[in-house]
Amino acid sequence: MHTMDEIVQQMASQGLRITDQRRSLAKLFVESPGYIAPKEVYDYMGKSYSGLSFDTVYRNLRIMEELGVLEQVVFEDGVKFKLHCRENDHHHHLICLQCGKTYPITHCPMDQTLVPDQFQVVKHKFEVFGYCKSCMQEEQTADL
Repeated sequence: MHTMDEIVQQMASQGLRITDQRRSLAKLFVESPGYIAPKEVYDYMGKSYSGLSFDTVYRNLRIMEELGVLEQVVFEDGVKFKLHCRENDHHHHLICLQCGKTYPITHCPMDQTLVPDQFQVVKHKFEVFGYCKSCMQEEQTADL
């Protein structure tokens, strides 16, 4: 889902009321290429909607994640969200810690994970963090 209309349609199809705040939230993620921390979302939304609580922002982020509109990743400095990629098949990501660019990993490591009989997997996440070629080159140039 990459357009604001697609995101709004997805929310409406699940019975959510489409408010100006939810439209603004959808617009923010459509226009942001990388991951965004809930606090950054709250600060952005607070500029237009005085009295908006952090809990309301976070609840809407979680709802959008549950609907498959957003992806949530836990970084060392906390949880961040980004627009769900358009890939329809199950996959994971390589994530640049500098710019947030993602690359799909098409092979799922769960296929090779030995799960004990007394444990039932219901979902999993697998992300690999590092630096993309552009960010590595910028770092090397800065060191000169």
